[in-house]
Amino acid sequence: MRLSTPMLSAALGLGLTAAALGTVPAAAAQAPEPASTASVATTTASVAGAGYNGSGEEAKANEAFFEAVLKSVAEKRAANPTSAAAVTVVYNASAAPTFATQIARSTSIWNSSVSNVKLQAGTSGASFTYREGNDSRGSYASTDGHGRGYIFLDYRQNQQYNSTRVTAHETGHVLGLPDHYSGPCSELMSGGGPGTSCTNAVPNSAERARVNQLWANGLAKALAKVNQD
Repeated sequence: MRLSTPMLSAALGLGLTAAALGTVPAAAAQAPEPASTASVATTTASVAGAGYNGSGEEAKANEAFFEAVLKSVAEKRAANPTSAAAVTVVYNASAAPTFATQIARSTSIWNSSVSNVKLQAGTSGASFTYREGNDSRGSYASTDGHGRGYIFLDYRQNQQYNSTRVTAHETGHVLGLPDHYSGPCSELMSGGGPGTSCTNAVPNSAERARVNQLWANGLAKALAKVNQD
């Protein structure tokens, strides 16, 4: 979550930055930054703190990440049809060991909050990954727009804000929710808006309903497009 005015960037293959918050051991701040992921340009939407309400660019970047993951899941589902009502989205958290507990908590929170999509840990066939390191922009969600994306968790930011809230917030972008920094602490996607004292990591009823709606209607459209192609 960045505290300054956001701007789009394709530098170092980094992509769409999205809001977050958290806390990790001080020693973790000495860990090296991750290597750049790819030479392809990525979409980036920054995270901001109190007083910042997001931008149209961030909203587009967040939507791009969701659509990339949705496409990835639709392609897998088309290849292996299932009658299961809930869509399973596989993630790989092996590159973010410092945040293993927070990732497990945040995915558990989402899995108990929504019914049309479920997050499942896996080491292969993942639609997105979690990573950790140091980045002046804070934590964010990134995608290249082609079904490959990741959530980056910044050490320093996670020393300032509640880590589980940071991780659950960023995961909310994967599930299709945009930032809404002007919202109250009870709103997960308000990110850093309510300040460092906010520790709520649970989406409110409106956020839960929106995710269920997105994964019911969005997947149907994505599957239709995949089958048409």
